[in-house]
Amino acid sequence: MSEMVRSFIAFDIGNELVLRRFSEVQGMLVNTGTNLKLVEPRNIHMTMRFLGNISLGMIDSIHEEMKNVSFTPFDVEIRGLGAFPTLRYARVVWAGIHRGANELRNVFDQLEPLLRGLGFKPDPKGFSPHLTIARVKSGRHKAELIRCIQDLADYEFGVVKANCLRLKKSVLTPRGPIYSTLKEVCR
Repeated sequence: MSEMVRSFIAFDIGNELVLRRFSEVQGMLVNTGTNLKLVEPRNIHMTMRFLGNISLGMIDSIHEEMKNVSFTPFDVEIRGLGAFPTLRYARVVWAGIHRGANELRNVFDQLEPLLRGLGFKPDPKGFSPHLTIARVKSGRHKAELIRCIQDLADYEFGVVKANCLRLKKSVLTPRGPIYSTLKEVCR
């Protein structure tokens, strides 16, 4: 049996100022007293497609299909906070994507049929441009969390350049995931 690799396709955040702002906002979220699992700022990314476990033999095939995705480098404006599935029942706290959302959707829309051609099932969740910054572990201090998210609904994180589509490896550890780039397509 060949080795399996947990993987996803994403654009990384290569802007130190934006990463610092993620960290500052995470501090505000923690100060609500809510039981949260924060995403390490260096691990925050724009997921285009979660692939799950793939064989090592699939890496080159996925990379070849990624090369068929047509895009030119574009700016992504990251602004505001929200929650999935809803603010009242927050399980995930996310930073919003404003300018650049249509370009990200275009990349996703090109990737989906290419990945189906390799045997991947359609993404059941579809595509919702966002960046996960925290996971909510319990309902403790829910009102404070809601208030914090509402207060930061228009917070400006900044702008990042989306120019390298990356196939990422995710290794789960007790201290959190470790991501590394397996392949990339840069424009």
